[in-house]
Formats: sequence, structure tokens, C-alpha cells
Amino acid sequence: MARASTIPKFLLIKDEYDFSEPVKNLYRKKLKQATMIDHDRLFKELLSTFFIEFLDLFLPQMAQLIDRNSISFLPQEYFADLTSGDTKIIDLLAQVQLAGQPIGFIVHIEAQAASQADFTRRMFFYFARLHQKYLQRIYPIVLFSFDEPNREEAHQYTVEFEDLKVLEFNFCSIQLNRLNWRDYLTQQNPVAAALIAKMQIAPVDRPRVKLECLRMLATLRLDPARSRLISGFVDTYLRLNRQEEQVFQTEVGRLEETQREGVMEIVTSWMQQGIERGIERGIEQGIEQGERSLVLRLLARRVGELPEAVRSRIDALSVTQLESLGEALLDFTQLSDLETWLAGQR
Repeated sequence: MARASTIPKFLLIKDEYDFSEPVKNLYRKKLKQATMIDHDRLFKELLSTFFIEFLDLFLPQMAQLIDRNSISFLPQEYFADLTSGDTKIIDLLAQVQLAGQPIGFIVHIEAQAASQADFTRRMFFYFARLHQKYLQRIYPIVLFSFDEPNREEAHQYTVEFEDLKVLEFNFCSIQLNRLNWRDYLTQQNPVAAALIAKMQIAPVDRPRVKLECLRMLATLRLDPARSRLISGFVDTYLRLNRQEEQVFQTEVGRLEETQREGVMEIVTSWMQQGIERGIERGIEQGIEQGERSLVLRLLARRVGELPEAVRSRIDALSVTQLESLGEALLDFTQLSDLETWLAGQR
């Protein structure tokens, strides 16, 4: 299915753009919903397919204690959030047993795509309800996958008084944007090959990181279905612009022959899939071009006519960066705000 534009038509009112606070808040909410759907699917597929490899990579001590033949995934759990009125879906629950023992417990993994002020409280609510339902120990893990902010996320929820600590709830936190992708290059692990794409990456390194992900994937020799899952994940989160694609192709040419053949096999598979989905891709590219054009028009309304140098820098933005700009521009009031934002993308 082609990717829908994240710049909604409701911003338009009689050919004018409505930047009132209620509309901006609605825009931000719809933008988060649009980007979360695909994120949830990709991460759930990755973590359920490579569950033990995920534990091997980030929690090796736990992985060694688990009977790998005992792993079974539990049905999705739906919880009503009485505070917000929303229905929450727990991402992944796995029933496991300790090796050589009849003792079992549940691993709860939550993939969190946005920083939220009350998230630790929500994790405690999940824990309490799961513990109440299953009467088992719950091992909670959160995989923070957002690009910003870079500050360390809280991983503890407490309730206490001056003379009494009533509750201290902790969960295991894995924050990808605080991990250096170079530290994972030697890991022979499919989850590493995928999640490097979401780690701390300088913009100038994006082509090389994508190449390293595919090089790692090529050496793993996975079956076609699992290989497509990893390569699709990488291509989604490291979608290169034209300039980056040229750098990527140059770097591929510098690989040792065996590695180059493995990477090109993956790239060729992408091309074949692209041909099979030619109409769909054409629609998606049209949406992207229309989105870029709309962002430029919105910017002109907010900060005035854009200098050619600024337009060129916007043209060079990746799809992910363009979507971030589509949200950030709502708070711009002058050209310097845009220039400051662009400077932060280097």
C-alpha cells in the first residue's frame, strides 16, 4: 500500500491555511497516528520473528537462562486507558521458561516511537494488569525508537511519601538514539542489522550505515522471507535522497567482491520488487513530491519567500526529515526559525 501523505487536507480552508492552535494540535495528533501504524507493524514483525536474537543482542544474560524451545507468544492484550479515553494495545508478550526448570515468566516488550511524559506510569499499569491476569512474574522491556529527543528517557515509576516508599517500579530501557551504530557492526545478529538503522547516526553517515546494514544482512544468509523483513525494515528507516543514493552506490563499488555480490543481490531484489510495485511506487513518489511542494507552500505562508539556497536544502531532505519539518513548521514565525531547524539536520 502506498504511503499516505502526512500533510492533511484539513489545513486548507478556502485555499488558505489555518494555523490556529486547535488545528495545529489536530495536525500533530493525526501525524503521530499516521507514522505510528507502520512503525508498530514493522517492530512487532521484527521482534516476534527474531525474539531470541533480540534478547541475545541486548539482554544476553537472560537469553542464556531461557529454554529456547519453550517460547510461545500470547494473544494481544487490549487495555482501556481511563485517563485519555484511548484503547491501548500491548505490543508483544512472550511466555518463556528457565532452562532445565519448570519455572516460567512473561517477557513484555513495548516498542515506543514517541517520548511521552506519562509513559512510565503507563508501563506500570500494563505490568499491574498483566501480573493480576497471569499471576506470573513479568519482565518489562521498552525499546525506545524515536529520533528525538536525545535525552535519556525515564525508566522508573515511584509512589512515595516523606516517610514511606510505597512503590518503585523499573523496566529495562533500550534507547536506540543513544546507541552508537559503530558499536554493533561486528554483531552477527539480524536484529543488529535492522536496528542499526534507528541508532544514533550523523546525517553524513546515512549512506554508509545503510550499506553496513545490508553487508551484515548478506553475511547472515537468512531465508528469503526473513531477509526481506530485515531489508524492508532498513529501507523504511534509511530511505536515502538522491545525493545519499549516489554516495551509497559509490560505497557499494568499493566493497570486496564477495560482499559486493551479497549486497547487490539484496539491492536487486529491491529493484525487482520495485518493478512489481511500479504503479504503487509511482503513486507514492507522486505523494512525496506533492508533500514536498505543500511543505514549501506552508513555509512560504509562515516565514515569507524562501531563498534559493534554503529551497535547495529542503529538496535534499530525506522523507523522514521532510515529515519532521512538516510538523515543526507550525511553530515557525520567521526565516531564522527554519534556518535553525535546517542547521540541526546536518
